[in-house]
Amino acid sequence: MELHARSLWLLTEPLHAVCYFDDRCRALGKDLGLKGFWMGYFASRTAPLGAIEPAAATAVLGVFAPGMVARALPAAWSVVGPTHVLDERGSRAAHALRGIDPELERTAAGLLPPLQTIVDEAPAIARPLFAANRELCDHADPVERLWQLATTVREFRGDAHLAVLADEGLDGCEALVLAVASGRVPRDTMRQDRGWSEEDWAAAADRLRARDLVDAQGDATDYGRRERERIEAATDRLAARLLRPLPEATTEGLLHALEPLVRRLLAAEVLPFPNPIGLPHLDEEPAPRGGNPR
Repeated sequence: MELHARSLWLLTEPLHAVCYFDDRCRALGKDLGLKGFWMGYFASRTAPLGAIEPAAATAVLGVFAPGMVARALPAAWSVVGPTHVLDERGSRAAHALRGIDPELERTAAGLLPPLQTIVDEAPAIARPLFAANRELCDHADPVERLWQLATTVREFRGDAHLAVLADEGLDGCEALVLAVASGRVPRDTMRQDRGWSEEDWAAAADRLRARDLVDAQGDATDYGRRERERIEAATDRLAARLLRPLPEATTEGLLHALEPLVRRLLAAEVLPFPNPIGLPHLDEEPAPRGGNPR
């Protein structure tokens, strides 16, 4: 089931990720009167939780520097409310997906029932972003509903991943340094993309070095790479809970039906490679020993 959990991530994360990389989606914050992409990002990503304060937002997002979050929230809520943000987020994502695949509405008819089942049957306890997004899956528009279900699935996995990081004794900055050191995400942009200072980054690297997870050059040690594999394997194990309600044949049918859609999406080159979410091309991902890189 862990193998299927990895495949589910590979085949739902790209659907969700159009909201970060499609031009119209990226303009959401600016169009709503917010200050740039990142203010829009934090508002739209946390809007399912309501007008959340920065300390709580930092905790549920996990890997962003507290100061970066605090520059966006709660200021965003004085400009636009969470409900309006969510309406724009969903409609823009659906518009992006339709632009890539004009036949998606017809394809969605077969994808929605199994995705809705796994979302409905999954436990919400200790999964805040999943629980909040699950309440938004009642869209009448089938493409918008498909995007919201894919988003809810990815937030289930994201909540699980943060739980694993915490259990392994890694804070947000340390987790990113280790991901960079092991080649999971781009080395040249990750620190700035998540708002960490050079001093924060160096201190996190020092802490990892003291645990023999990275070497003097900032690359992952053999032990560090094994630790990353353990983290990803644990994420897969927890994320596999999503698929428990589906018979094996239904799970395989869902994954099979998602693949051509995702290949069309990747062929449209909306998503860059490499990217800060650690998403590989479908054909680049090795047979899973672990789960999704964050």
